[in-house]
Amino acid sequence: MKQSIFTIVENEALTKDVYRMVLAGDTSAITAPGQFVNIQLSGKFLRRPISVCDWDDTTLTILYKVVGHGTQAMSRMKSGEKLDILTGLGNGYDLSLAGDCPVLIGGGVGVPPMYGAAKRLVQAGIRPTVILGFNTRDEVFYEAQFRKLGCRVRVTTVDGSYGIKGFVTDALDSGYTYFYTCGPEPMLKAVYKAATTSGQMSFEERMGCGFGACMGCSCKTITGYKRICKEGPVMKKEEILWER
Repeated sequence: MKQSIFTIVENEALTKDVYRMVLAGDTSAITAPGQFVNIQLSGKFLRRPISVCDWDDTTLTILYKVVGHGTQAMSRMKSGEKLDILTGLGNGYDLSLAGDCPVLIGGGVGVPPMYGAAKRLVQAGIRPTVILGFNTRDEVFYEAQFRKLGCRVRVTTVDGSYGIKGFVTDALDSGYTYFYTCGPEPMLKAVYKAATTSGQMSFEERMGCGFGACMGCSCKTITGYKRICKEGPVMKKEEILWER
């Protein structure tokens, strides 16, 4: 974990509620897709945890959804403004287990970490299939960016207004070697039941501290409760025990 000051380079709307922010700063603590950052906002006691979409040696890209006062304030920020950010939080995806034909499954704001994973798989010579799930056509984002990487992309919408009608599991066929996923818990449970291979799941959770001190976020596993912010957010399929 590293605390650094980042400068906003870009902050643009992708949909009505989803924004893309590019920041310049020290990204050396970010080592794997699936990790997250924790952002300090003026007047807010708790930092805002946001998953990493992409990064390089000098810039960090995050995609965030406006859901409250904190993210609303972020959406109004301009280029040149500064943010105090904790980077390198949580564990990320282990891409060495992908095999030749992995599938990446992202639902809503679970899409961003899938981009970072897809980009690095492609750089390693692996072309993944990507399934993106949304409620309606108006909520779809980053499809073009995944296609530009060379990924095979399937988009689902619950109302059928774009792509395949239904949920991400309706686009999940056979033939993949491993899966990586991130999204709301009902989606993760559905993928867990439908998946025919091993895989890794990244959990979305409200967090207090973001680095394991407060024990406010947890997931039941075969070895006991694990903190999503510290031992997660990525968990292997085989270790998860779902609460009824």
